[in-house]
Amino acid sequence: MFQIGKTIVSDDILEKEFVCNLSACKGACCVEGAGGAPLCEEETRILEGIYPEVRPFLRDEGIRAIEAQGTSVIGLDKGLETPLVEDQECAYVVFDEKGTAKCGIEQAYDQGSIDWRKPISCHLYPIRVKEYSQFSAVNYHKWQICDDACSLGKELQVPVYRFVKEALIRKYGEDWYAELERVAEQTT
Repeated sequence: MFQIGKTIVSDDILEKEFVCNLSACKGACCVEGAGGAPLCEEETRILEGIYPEVRPFLRDEGIRAIEAQGTSVIGLDKGLETPLVEDQECAYVVFDEKGTAKCGIEQAYDQGSIDWRKPISCHLYPIRVKEYSQFSAVNYHKWQICDDACSLGKELQVPVYRFVKEALIRKYGEDWYAELERVAEQTT
């Protein structure tokens, strides 16, 4: 582990390799698991505000779940998260013609209906951030459903931190990411 500003960063994000392989996993990270996507308090307000613009991009099941539960919920671990459809997939999930899970929020963003891409926890994945009072822990999250992404990352030689570059810059800024790259150059 190493420190950049007020973050403690796992060496795994430099050493592990990862590239999403949607053709293999079909977006399982949006469907599997015990809860929705983790959210911060600010994101819950954003979701509430953009819901009218996102709604046309969602499936009927997702709309019903959101309108019954709200645009965000408190999960089993007492953290804020996206609601689920019948305790399964994220309510914001849509499926393409091949059955691959996609993000309805991101589709609204791609179409220019909103200017917010998606929750940062989704954008950062496979990195998970745990906030503490004095620092943030930036860790690689290993999940069996992403084994194909690890294989593809290894084949293409793309470390996790490069795969999520845009999301890391969104979360921490250009200077933070430049420092991360300097650390990576020194250690690899």
